[in-house]
Amino acid sequence: MAAVSAALALALAACAPSGSDDRGPGDDREARYRRVIEDPHPLPADVIEAAGAPTGVARADDGSLLLTFDAANVEDDEGPAASAWRIVGPDGRTVAEHAEHGDAEAVRAEFKGVPGGFVRVPAGESADGAYALDIQGRRHAVDITGTPLRTRPGDILLAEPEPTLVYRPATRAVAPPAGVPDGAVRLAVDERGTVWSLEQSLTEAPDRVVRQRDGRTLGSTAVPRPYAGGALTARGGTTVLSLLQGDDVCGLLVTTDAGGHWRTLLGGGVPWGELKRGPEFLVLELLADGRLLVGEEGGRYWLADDRTNSTFHELRTPAAFTSFTVSGTTLYGIADATTATYDLVKGEGLWISRDGGGEWRRHERHGRRSPAEVAKPPM
Repeated sequence: MAAVSAALALALAACAPSGSDDRGPGDDREARYRRVIEDPHPLPADVIEAAGAPTGVARADDGSLLLTFDAANVEDDEGPAASAWRIVGPDGRTVAEHAEHGDAEAVRAEFKGVPGGFVRVPAGESADGAYALDIQGRRHAVDITGTPLRTRPGDILLAEPEPTLVYRPATRAVAPPAGVPDGAVRLAVDERGTVWSLEQSLTEAPDRVVRQRDGRTLGSTAVPRPYAGGALTARGGTTVLSLLQGDDVCGLLVTTDAGGHWRTLLGGGVPWGELKRGPEFLVLELLADGRLLVGEEGGRYWLADDRTNSTFHELRTPAAFTSFTVSGTTLYGIADATTATYDLVKGEGLWISRDGGGEWRRHERHGRRSPAEVAKPPM
């Protein structure tokens, strides 16, 4: 018996891979990650697994989601990379997916949700690269034209400020909007087809918020001194502009009656002095019910108590969100590493709240219909 046991032990040792005792889970993940970004024809599931979290989320009108994923070279900002997108139906099942080998220096793909599917946002200084995907993942060409469109209800702002483009779902047309001021540096288009733009003066005159429809100017409002205008968003008769003083976000300029009356909000429960990351990291999103969400990427977020957007309460989130977006009244927060890494961060993934941040559910990454992880953020 002793001889048999010794022989069996020797046989098992001979079968064991050399050096296996020195490798841990992190080493295996690094090896898998490297294989994915170096693969000339990566599988979508492999890219999604390597990425760990989506870089963006867009929602179509039927509730389908398009998630984008990126895995880039960890050691350098150059070298191989891989990207993927996945469309998930309203029932949580994967409908379509696609992956590509690429370059770490390439611009990340971004999509906007539109009626019937999604539109690829152009990555350069022109409309080239724009195309449409239906909710089944089928690709469709869009009609790209340099002739400005007079905006109308249903038009969607696709890109701004350079280039400034709107998308018309009825004709799958992409074009610049007509009549936008030459000095416009920020734009928003609401569901009525009204174009709101922030116009910066080349003189000592204050910045102005200009509203237009069908190529005609309806009116404008001066930004109160001593502030400059920042981020701009518009929906359902409500338009909000962030107010800047130097490199700091100090408050909001708000109208809830389509530009009839404006008010300056410097408090309301948002500690503006504690926003430390600068205007480029500001998040400004309007829910379908008129409430405003404000915060900063990687930091804290506040949601208005009602559609007057006069007072706000802080949201409790299950992880530190590196990006935040809104569709309808649903909140989408993404927790991810800010640079390419082999490791996963705490709570990594897409989190969804349908009750204003009271409860968050982490999206099932593999797209199967299964019980979601539920988190009630600690107070």
